[in-house]
Amino acid sequence: MAIILSTWTENYGDPSESKDLLTQFKGAAIAIASDEKIALLGAIQSLFEGSMYTFVFLWTPALSPNEQDIPHGFIFATFMLSSMLGSSLASRLMARQAVKVEGYMQIVFLVSSASFLLPLITTFILEPSTEKGGSITAGGRLQLLGFCVFEACVGIFWPSIMKMRSQYIPEESRSTIMNFFRIPLNIFVCVVLYNVNAFPITVMFGMCAIFLFMASVLQRRLMVVAESHKTKSLDTWVVTKERDTEAEPLNI
Repeated sequence: MAIILSTWTENYGDPSESKDLLTQFKGAAIAIASDEKIALLGAIQSLFEGSMYTFVFLWTPALSPNEQDIPHGFIFATFMLSSMLGSSLASRLMARQAVKVEGYMQIVFLVSSASFLLPLITTFILEPSTEKGGSITAGGRLQLLGFCVFEACVGIFWPSIMKMRSQYIPEESRSTIMNFFRIPLNIFVCVVLYNVNAFPITVMFGMCAIFLFMASVLQRRLMVVAESHKTKSLDTWVVTKERDTEAEPLNI
């Protein structure tokens, strides 16, 4: 370690490529404004991540509204297992040529939205318990099932969104563009946490369900826009090919 510290110099990268923060964000804003696919993808990620981070803070009070004694460690491990299963499913889906990420992610967002409606549904179907303490209630078990489904969707989301990022966002400005969308995301999460006691938990989950439904709609729009761009590119290539063929001299 002493030899390394005394002989190795710090690698600061290529100074010619370094840009100040304002220039980077200006370039990101231009890229977002000029390409609808980038704007849609950023909005989709912000909506999903905002719902996910809200869920992280709300699942405990949702499962134990009256200070029920719930196995937090076991439940968290179950969430991680569900997420792992979702990631495994995503790898199988992306390995198939006939399956498009833009297609199945619409279903993933819809399923995620439906899973967040369970706290609202159980409130109307099952009579809420007013007894302090005890174990998890029947409504809590149903909500736990929905939360596991959501965690599986989270597992599908991460590898899928990374693949779409690589397809639609330029590599040289990818991190700056995604950080651009994290600004409203972080503001939203802070506002939710600051006002967490101002609204019932069911309202919070209902709001997240709406966001996830919006993400599904935007995902549908992204698929349509991407397909139209591919069609235009193919038509342009065909026209160029025909023009080049006509321009070639005939060898007789």
